[in-house]
Amino acid sequence: MSELHFTVGVIGLGLIGGSMALDLRRRGFAGKTLGVEKDPVAAEAAKTIGLVDEVTDFEDCVRRSDVIVIAVPVGTAVKMVTRVLDMFGDFSTSLEMTGRSLDMTKIVIDVCSTKEQICKATKYHPMRRQFVSTHPMAGTEYSGPWAAQPGLFDGRACIFANSEESSPKALKTIEKMYDVLNMRPIYMEAAQHDVHTAYVSHISHVTSFALALTVLDKEKDEKHIFDLASGGFSSTVRLAKSNADMWVPILSQNHDNVLHVMDTYIEKMQEFRKAIADYDEDRIRELIAEANRIKKILR
Repeated sequence: MSELHFTVGVIGLGLIGGSMALDLRRRGFAGKTLGVEKDPVAAEAAKTIGLVDEVTDFEDCVRRSDVIVIAVPVGTAVKMVTRVLDMFGDFSTSLEMTGRSLDMTKIVIDVCSTKEQICKATKYHPMRRQFVSTHPMAGTEYSGPWAAQPGLFDGRACIFANSEESSPKALKTIEKMYDVLNMRPIYMEAAQHDVHTAYVSHISHVTSFALALTVLDKEKDEKHIFDLASGGFSSTVRLAKSNADMWVPILSQNHDNVLHVMDTYIEKMQEFRKAIADYDEDRIRELIAEANRIKKILR
């Protein structure tokens, strides 16, 4: 593995994995990109679109790649990262039996939206130092190889979870990788990450799902609701288009944090409901003014 032009293997060629493969190859970090995709239709699409140089199987991808990106739903990723680390150990043992030593330059990363469980599952693995747990804070409501796009990560933050458990060499390589993607690094403990993402990401999706269900239920009787929908509705409910296969394990793994945030959200909804029910315009104005303080944070 040279300083640049790594062979990068991406397991899961959807929005995140596909977009990452595109830019890492285009910007010179990857000299060659390999992809693994279990859905044959998606695999064929990834080849046709040119997301990666070659689509191969899991074992071949791990064997040939310097950096392996696990970009599958988090429930699968927990087991898959461990499986890759097991293979690293097998590579090392095989070389030692032939009188050679393995220069352990292989690195595996995940890009999942929850960190605590995957970090716990790998903490005591003998090859743990070759794993860097990351969460690039970027995405859209779309999924599959068709959703991949260049420049998706530009200007966004990337979370590094429990980075002290990774080897300095592995960490430096992945920091460089995300620098090539024009992302700024933020370092957190895995548990801290999961609390923060429950507030800034996971509750947004739950709220959007609930709003979509509410409107769909009402639309059975009032056919003109969607005819009257404007940009405000579309921007609020767009996350309801997100893929269930990705979000079910996220909400399950971050169960406690998401429930806490949902309880707080319901309390705020109840405050608005009471003020509206009481025709209390002063209280409604106060609540909106309090909410407007978000403008100082989000510009």
